[in-house]
Amino acid sequence: MTDDAVVHSPVRQLRLVVEAADFDAAVAFYRDALGLTEQAAFEGAGDARVMILNAGLATLEISNPEQVRMIDRVEADGIASAKVRIAFEVDDAHTMTEKLVHAGGTLIASPRETPWRSLNSRLAAPAGLEVTLFEELEPLAIRSVRDGFTSPKPQH
Repeated sequence: MTDDAVVHSPVRQLRLVVEAADFDAAVAFYRDALGLTEQAAFEGAGDARVMILNAGLATLEISNPEQVRMIDRVEADGIASAKVRIAFEVDDAHTMTEKLVHAGGTLIASPRETPWRSLNSRLAAPAGLEVTLFEELEPLAIRSVRDGFTSPKPQH
């Protein structure tokens, strides 16, 4: 977690469940290369396997089609993103992008600075996922007063 305060919610955890035909390649990419920590793993009959990886703070980003097209222009030279894209905040977007390419990811767009003051790259990753890596270049308190940012709306 960066400088943002944890907001209490009735939802305790966001868990993304992904079917990976090549389980070992997915584990090597997400656990071993990206560095997500193993929280639990289970095995069952017939080679059934699951691994739950801790990815830190989870958020759900909801964007309208216009925003998605704008993000695609800024982040990936207009290459349309998948309907669902997984984004991981990292400390060093350049280094992690290179590491994930060497671990089996396919580079879609190299790291570049965005108008919202992050350094973003995009990769096609194991288990059929599209991944954005982002490195925040300044704290949310500073970014949130820039043009285009709006204050959080009260919840009903």
